[in-house]
Amino acid sequence: MINKKGFEKLGLKNEIMEAIKSLGFESMTPIQRKALPIALEGNDLFGQAQTGTGKTLAFALPVLNQIDSKALNPQALILCPTRELAIQVSQEFDKLAKFMDGVKVLPVYGGQHIDRQLKSFQMGVQIIIATPGRILDHIRRESFETTKIQMVVLDEADEMLNMGFREDIELILKHTEKRDQTLMFSATMPKGIKQLAKSQMRFPEILKVEQRQITVPNIQQYYMEMQSREKIKVLSRLIDIYNPKQTIVFCNTKKKVNDVANSMQLRGYMADRLHGDLQQSQRTYILSKFRNQVVDLLIATDVAARGLDIEDVDLIVNFDIPQDDENYVHRIGRTGRAGREGIAISFVTPDEYHRIRSISKFTKSEILRERVPTNEDIDMVKGRILLGKMSKKIKDEPLEKYRQIINQNLARSISILDLASFLLKDCMEKQGNEEKIDDSIANTGADVGMARLFINAGKQDQVRAGDVVGAITGETELKGNLIGNIDIYDKYTFVEVPKKHAKEILKSMKGVKIRSKRINVEVATKKKNYVSE
Repeated sequence: MINKKGFEKLGLKNEIMEAIKSLGFESMTPIQRKALPIALEGNDLFGQAQTGTGKTLAFALPVLNQIDSKALNPQALILCPTRELAIQVSQEFDKLAKFMDGVKVLPVYGGQHIDRQLKSFQMGVQIIIATPGRILDHIRRESFETTKIQMVVLDEADEMLNMGFREDIELILKHTEKRDQTLMFSATMPKGIKQLAKSQMRFPEILKVEQRQITVPNIQQYYMEMQSREKIKVLSRLIDIYNPKQTIVFCNTKKKVNDVANSMQLRGYMADRLHGDLQQSQRTYILSKFRNQVVDLLIATDVAARGLDIEDVDLIVNFDIPQDDENYVHRIGRTGRAGREGIAISFVTPDEYHRIRSISKFTKSEILRERVPTNEDIDMVKGRILLGKMSKKIKDEPLEKYRQIINQNLARSISILDLASFLLKDCMEKQGNEEKIDDSIANTGADVGMARLFINAGKQDQVRAGDVVGAITGETELKGNLIGNIDIYDKYTFVEVPKKHAKEILKSMKGVKIRSKRINVEVATKKKNYVSE
């Protein structure tokens, strides 16, 4: 994640800065802060950093910054230990180069037909992201001019050596010996890596990002595997099943935060967003609504992963897997506070499974795979909750008369189980209708989590904002600081109140007087012509 202002000082190309802005990155990881100034100056660099620390951007940006898009020959070679990592790195390059006309990125790995790769070389590419075995095959075939490679990056160098690629790497580096710059990143620095760095790099800067002590509180950790297009649907189901008091959903970019928040609001959830583009006053207001449970679903970037002191968050969802493993710990640490238990669920696409393994190793904790919930699961949970509520009421209700009616009239024609099933179905359908009514209360043009109410008194009645607040707090238990915008016109007033208190306020305010006038309070609707009131 990137701090845009910090990068403006480094002289990156405008197209790269535009990509950074569009991706919504917010702050640099430690390895990015240390490596980028050095790499952008053209110096050789050895960076020791764990997987998941954001090191891809630490070499991707310097590579893209030096590329000549008009030259159709390969200028940079990035070596990765596995096909999966090569694909992932290639995807990151594509995102960062999306505004750079003419820049071609080619992933090269075994398992893909070599003729297709040969054709891509013939058409022209500037950046190759490859596994050692397959790129060495292309070097032997003379698929491209190795002498024009200006920059070589070894990503997860220790892993490549562990997989037996040392001889291949040395041969590749020999064929690209005219390069201007070499960058190497490794989680560890064993003897073989030191020897490789000494023989292949020119006075490299040595950077080391220390792994901080990791503690994971008493949190149940799960992951669910799905396609990206399924995430909103699954998130909705999770909220319906767990019915948490408060939930924080973490995304990697501001754009994704906005997209997810909009989607959840359209589905009727009391959701709001929190990211770095918001002014401090906006952040404070949103957090106040979240703390007071006016909003119970907060969609946020990692700006909310640290320093957010809210004790009642009982569900954390990683809509996106964090770039930095340490950020995972900060994210899930928003739940399970003050001795409470919490739940953290991470959404994982099929090509991200290696990230979960990395996080599990980093945190030294088990992250269990959980099945993606279905609609049937939601009905089962809602039914169980409703039965639980009914069982509590049954203990206090005088039911003898009704037992007699059932015994006398239904014993022969219908089973007790069928009767109970029918009544449960009827109750759940009525509950669904009530939820729709609640949604209509919120659909009044008010702020997120609020409902807009109409009062038939205004400036002509000498009504002031304090009168409205006093009337509402005097008739209900609602605190004055939870009341939102108050707009007073000549003959009427609009006031925003928390959605979940709207029905209580409508009921309690019947016949109440403001400034000696008996008022009428109703839900504001766009269909009504208030000008004529």
